[in-house]
Amino acid sequence: MQTARVRPAAYYRTLTRNLVLFVVVISLLPLFFTGAIILYQFKQAYQVKVEENLVVLLNKHRRTIDAFLIDRLADIRVLARSHTVPELSDPAFLKAKLTLLREEYNGVYVDLGLVDSQGSQVAYAGPFNLTGANYSTAQWFKQAAGSEHFISNVFAGLRGSPHFIVAVTKRYQGREWLLKATIDFESFNALVENIRMGETGFAFILNRQSEFQTKPRHEVILASGAWRELLQKPLDSGRVTIIEQPDSTGREMIYAAAPLKKGQWVICAQQEVSDAFVHLVRAQQVAIAIFVIGGLAIVVVSLLLARRLVRRIAEADEQKEAMNEKMIEAGRLASIGELAAGIAHEINNPVAIMVEEAGWIEDLMSDEGPLSEETLSEIQRAVQQIQEQGDRCKQITHKLLSFARKTDPTVKPVDLNGLVDEVLGLVSQKSRYAGVKLETSLDGQLPRVAASPSELQQVLLNLVNNAVDAINSEGGTVTVTTSHENDTAKLSVSDTGIGIADANLARIFDPFYTTKPVGQGTGLGLSICYGIINKLGGEIKVASAKGKGSTFTVILPTRQDSDPSPGGSGETGQN
Repeated sequence: MQTARVRPAAYYRTLTRNLVLFVVVISLLPLFFTGAIILYQFKQAYQVKVEENLVVLLNKHRRTIDAFLIDRLADIRVLARSHTVPELSDPAFLKAKLTLLREEYNGVYVDLGLVDSQGSQVAYAGPFNLTGANYSTAQWFKQAAGSEHFISNVFAGLRGSPHFIVAVTKRYQGREWLLKATIDFESFNALVENIRMGETGFAFILNRQSEFQTKPRHEVILASGAWRELLQKPLDSGRVTIIEQPDSTGREMIYAAAPLKKGQWVICAQQEVSDAFVHLVRAQQVAIAIFVIGGLAIVVVSLLLARRLVRRIAEADEQKEAMNEKMIEAGRLASIGELAAGIAHEINNPVAIMVEEAGWIEDLMSDEGPLSEETLSEIQRAVQQIQEQGDRCKQITHKLLSFARKTDPTVKPVDLNGLVDEVLGLVSQKSRYAGVKLETSLDGQLPRVAASPSELQQVLLNLVNNAVDAINSEGGTVTVTTSHENDTAKLSVSDTGIGIADANLARIFDPFYTTKPVGQGTGLGLSICYGIINKLGGEIKVASAKGKGSTFTVILPTRQDSDPSPGGSGETGQN
């Protein structure tokens, strides 16, 4: 059984790879762009959310701290208005009021004192020995003098520990007195220190001179570009200002600031961007993991489907090639059928001569007596004639058997000129009966072509048979021409027949399409020719004019290492 031609394995590997790439790209591109857009929008929304949360947090604590300061100031104002200077000048009275305030506010108040207009503390209640302390040169006293009420910055003062003072002015007998209270720094600092923003966020308070009013939980470099830029900005009293910049170590940070205590202080916060966006990063990691897993699943499924599809394509190609071979064999049998009448007549003539000569010998041998020299000579002539006619029959049958055997798909160097001589010898009898003259114009320098000799023989025989059939009963000429140009060889079959209508030219290579009468053509000949030439990497063209004839031209690549074919006849390339 003849093996059907199949495409090389590299073709199917390339086809598999291309199918996988196509499916993967088509599947992943929308997923990638959709995911990228969603992640981008989610990032924008999350960034707005982070900033809004930071604004809400700072505003909340800003109000809490302002309320704390206002409440402490209100406590001292009530105390000052509710009692006279003589009462407040009594240390025992101040101690009682201090004890009451400490119990009421969990030790927020450290001490109480009454200071005259000269800065001398005339009465004091608290843990330090500050009775008679002179504050005339203290910065807070200078700022508080002449003010109805005053809250100082945090400073160390005489006691050497951080604290700040809440003071209220009280007039008595034409003089101004200051009732002051010292606020516990730790209690105040806890209000800010307890502010938490993720794992790395913290808050602190500065005054307008960039001096710390609370202790930051982590080291803060105020000289860094971000804080310097932020603190130099005019802060809107109703707005939190936020910027993002890398710190001195290159970490991306979020910085925020808002005014406090009527703009005298600034509440500040900072947090690492990676910490603030930790949930976004996790969402991105999950999305990337899903994308990678989905991509791998798509690749695996695409690979499996592509291999299955390519395997079916390969099986279909094998079936197609097997069918093509069967069609070629069917075409060869059809061509033999068309040649049958002419070949039978061509064989019949020498057979008739052989029978006649055998009868003559029989007659000569029937004579009685010894054979004369003349009779022996006549018998010898008749035997020689029988032998010659037998050789003639042998040549005819050899050509027919050579053509009728199954197609050999082996590609080898083929001499087109020799192939033309052989095929024209097969159709010579048919052409004589049809009144068609066969002519050739062969290129003596024609290089050999790489082809299957039997398949190329099939092509040429189909073209010549069609050309003979296209000529009407008045007779005509079929011309076979070979030539070469650059790296190609051309084989043309021209006839002076009826030609092909323009409407039929586009379909003449379609399977089962024929313009011959019913019963005189299968419609496979030209389709088979087209398939064979296309498989050999060549090209077949047709030019025709109605009533003037047609020319079919086969163009094939030549072998660069071959010698020119001898003109008129040559090696056919058959076994």
